[in-house]
Amino acid sequence: MNETITVPLRRLAHGRTGDKGNRSNISVIAWAPEFWEPLVAQLTEARVAGAFADRRPGAVTRYLLPKLQAMNFVIDEVLDGGVNDSLNLDTHGKALSFLLLDLEVEIPAELQPLLRGA
Repeated sequence: MNETITVPLRRLAHGRTGDKGNRSNISVIAWAPEFWEPLVAQLTEARVAGAFADRRPGAVTRYLLPKLQAMNFVIDEVLDGGVNDSLNLDTHGKALSFLLLDLEVEIPAELQPLLRGA
């Protein structure tokens, strides 16, 4: 029997975020190569769009970078019009990676020793 555990994404990967206009780029980089396949299987464009559903993204595009065990998500129309167009005090995409890193993912239990943080 293959046991699995569920953990927040931040225990498997870290993120980098940038923004331009009303578009956010969020990169997710695995802490260990062993996490790559579970991340690819579970961090789909649809799942990321769902994580940002309250911001009503226009589109989510995922770019895979397997040699780096990383992926980049381009999320359109997610910044309330962008830094210069919104009355929202924090329209920068910089903090959005933390929302994504809170998603729960399932991994094989034998990978637990590779997890980061608590």
